[in-house]
Amino acid sequence: MTVLVVTSVMRGSPDGASHGAAHLLDLEKDRVAQVLDWKAPGVDWKLSGGGRGLRGIACDGERVFVAGAHALFSFTPEFELLAVYRSPYLSHCHEIASFERRLYLTSTACNSILGFDLDENRFGWGLHIVDGNAGLQGTPFDPQSAMGPSPGEELGLNSLWCDPRGMFISGSRSQGLLYFDARQIVRLVSLPRGVQNARPWRDGVLFNDTDAGVARFMTPNSNRVFQLPSYPAEVLTGAGGEDTAGARQGFARGLCVIDESVFAVGSSPATVTLHNLDTMKTTKSINFGTNPRHSIHSIAVWPYAVPG
Repeated sequence: MTVLVVTSVMRGSPDGASHGAAHLLDLEKDRVAQVLDWKAPGVDWKLSGGGRGLRGIACDGERVFVAGAHALFSFTPEFELLAVYRSPYLSHCHEIASFERRLYLTSTACNSILGFDLDENRFGWGLHIVDGNAGLQGTPFDPQSAMGPSPGEELGLNSLWCDPRGMFISGSRSQGLLYFDARQIVRLVSLPRGVQNARPWRDGVLFNDTDAGVARFMTPNSNRVFQLPSYPAEVLTGAGGEDTAGARQGFARGLCVIDESVFAVGSSPATVTLHNLDTMKTTKSINFGTNPRHSIHSIAVWPYAVPG
């Protein structure tokens, strides 16, 4: 049985109302259970994303880490809050990834990647990325010091993937998949503007082409396109709100590889769809909302028993 953990964002929620959630999705039973409802006060409403929602997900031992926009939350597998961790340079976080006792987080508003030590429970590493006249450059910094990078999100960094080869980073304006090998940063391949969740997979790159409203798998010789679910206008609900300009159905965000052939993609209104790369078939689509403002953010395989 495969269970996914899914986070979401509700755009345009009024202050004090739910602006995000976490869900467990049982793929065998097509059953969704909400395990967190996010109503944190003090959300920044000035931007389309702001402080809304719950973002990246990673599991380590008996801890479930979930990123907020400006903080890292630690939960038990039953979603009891254990701790909250902050850095002055964690701003508009999107995705997170765990590798070799360190949790890495994208800090979109600082053009940076932060490293959180899973044994010491502290932010202890940072990398500020700039794409200037001299090309791509990465500058290390201490994420707890006063000498970190100034605000700026020129690259729109929103996702990363780590494996023994190094770190793979992408953003909505990164113009491609970036590769960091602890010495230098290079652009491995060109990708469209608006990319979310880009990562190497098999012999290519898998990503959400959010501006085009599709998921793609690209190799040097192929470009495979996977369509997202589309719903008739009459079934959509929840128009209105303080900020709905960026809300639309078919917004592609959230991606998780399940096995050697199948991957899951998130889209709005709150839908998780499974595709098979080998057969080029959509194998399952599970919807748990009809409001286009309710957007999937992140997806991961759930390694624990299902609570309750």
